Amino acid sequence: MNPVHPKKLLLSKWTATQPQGRDKHFLVVKLLLEEPVAGEPARPQPMPLAFVDLEAVMSRRVQRLPWRALKDSAQWRQGWV
Repeated sequence: MNPVHPKKLLLSKWTATQPQGRDKHFLVVKLLLEEPVAGEPARPQPMPLAFVDLEAVMSRRVQRLPWRALKDSAQWRQGWV
């Protein structure tokens, strides 16, 4: 399991263990927060992180996935390996 802290994800580097369409190296370019539920009172604390956008280094293709998926060391390795 990869140690991942949501506050340190932006611009972090990741390597896919299985290349995805000839792309292996990715960079976290955007953090997406959970949407507030209609009808709930506003929370004083910030909304929790839900998804990240990963951009492939070579093709610039962007894919969105739940940020907790990066914890799976069978699919992702932290850094460019």
